[in-house]
Amino acid sequence: MQDPSGRKPLLTEFERHVRRSAGEDSEVRRFGAELLSQRNFPQGEASSQIPQDYIISVGDELAVNLWGSVEADLRLIVDRSGRITIPRVGPVMVAGLRYADLNAAIDQRIGQVFRNYRLSTSLGKLRSIRVYVTGFTQRPGAYAVSSLSTIVNALVQSGGPSAAGSFRNIELRRGSKLVSQFDMYDLLLRGDKSADRVLQADDVVHIGPVGQQVALIGSVNRQGIFELKPGEVVDDLLLMGGGLNAVADRTRLAVESLDTRNDIRIAELKLPAQSRLNLKGGDVVRAFNALDAVLPQHRQNKRVRIEGEVQRPGDYILPPTSTLNDAVTAAGGLTPGAFVYGAEFNRESVRITQQAQYERALRDLETEFARIQVTQKALTADEASAQGARAQSSGRLIERLRAVRPTGRIVLQIQPAATNLPDLSLEDGDRLVVPARPSTVGVFGSVFNGGSFVFNPGASLDDMLKLAGGPTRGADNASTFVIRANGSVVSAKQQSSGWISLSSGFATLPALPGDTIFVPEDLTRTSFSQEAKEWTQILYQFGLGAAALKTLKN
Repeated sequence: MQDPSGRKPLLTEFERHVRRSAGEDSEVRRFGAELLSQRNFPQGEASSQIPQDYIISVGDELAVNLWGSVEADLRLIVDRSGRITIPRVGPVMVAGLRYADLNAAIDQRIGQVFRNYRLSTSLGKLRSIRVYVTGFTQRPGAYAVSSLSTIVNALVQSGGPSAAGSFRNIELRRGSKLVSQFDMYDLLLRGDKSADRVLQADDVVHIGPVGQQVALIGSVNRQGIFELKPGEVVDDLLLMGGGLNAVADRTRLAVESLDTRNDIRIAELKLPAQSRLNLKGGDVVRAFNALDAVLPQHRQNKRVRIEGEVQRPGDYILPPTSTLNDAVTAAGGLTPGAFVYGAEFNRESVRITQQAQYERALRDLETEFARIQVTQKALTADEASAQGARAQSSGRLIERLRAVRPTGRIVLQIQPAATNLPDLSLEDGDRLVVPARPSTVGVFGSVFNGGSFVFNPGASLDDMLKLAGGPTRGADNASTFVIRANGSVVSAKQQSSGWISLSSGFATLPALPGDTIFVPEDLTRTSFSQEAKEWTQILYQFGLGAAALKTLKN
């Protein structure tokens, strides 16, 4: 509804209550209010289709065409006596005739004068009639409308029912007689216009008081406030709202009643068992979104993707209690070339946790860099220049680290010679990649000739490091680490027994296919940041690949 000036919509108390229940951003309005406008229901024009039962009356214009033995093209107005005057024929009484009988009546009169002719009659410009719109309407009063206007046209002229007016109890009165009982919902919901009668002069269109109003919100095709007639139930309300939408929970509804707000407040209805229950004025019915109700993990089927060295790679839907081995079995089992130890198992929930932890670590590192820059004081121009360079380097490092994204990989604790995966329960969206057995070991970082080298069974990590020329002078030997094919990390500090000696640890540790050895720079020997923490630990604790590490170095 709108205020009398038409400037802005006015909300009733019930509409404000419903909007609070549906959310402040919702536009839940009374059904029909926005549809009953002159844009959607234009006034009837003279060119509109004339109904056969239209009654000819004073002021109507008739178009009379004659051809044959006599020719004429006449536009005649019905005078106050209800007649038209045809030249050379005389007056013809037409007032009170049905439009369907008009041609025969005129033909009979002309036939008394002429023979061997043809006749065609139609209505031209229609007369205006005065009708009254009363009751609970926006603008009650008398209106001049076309003689082809109907109840709907009169409602549009008057602005439609007011906030207290009914869309479903509209009467057409002619004198003391009730001609038609019109329900606007028949037209808006079902396209039924049978009760929308054509108006006659001095007709009264009376709008009764609004009936019980009930709101329908949530996962339905049309949210709104609907007016119910006695006997209409939950099913009828859902039909008015276009039914439940595609994502709705079709097993239940919630009903908040005004008369129980201080008691049980909200009741739940089971569908379809309680779909025939009656509703009360002021009820707010909510349909639930089925997507918001997530089954617990132990009841969900698992959608997983299996790639690599299996017989039938692809996506599979598995029962709730399935494990990694069940997924491999569903994919037809492993191929002879599968390297189970290097299987990469990614999980979305783990990736989200890793991302949060990684970002927290980056914030701590950024804070540490900022603290160092603030506490260091430059006494000379050279020192100030060096500090500026260090600040720029710190910024570039942070940017590169932010570009790295954790993958959600779970390190599978299995032996290098394993032929089966562990019985780890699956989650929806898991991804398993079983690679072929690699034949190389990668050596990168601060070495003389980084690259991938052919794996030599029986060789130690120290032996593979020597193939790359060993660490350079600027290498941080004590921080050297190895990323195994299964995603686990072995560091020199774990193997050194408290004293820095690379060979004492890695010399006895065997190399495995797919290993990546990384020797970091000694940050304490550069001007990059004298008090920077060992940021490389942030990377390998998430099992990130050597390619990302190499990118950071370059």
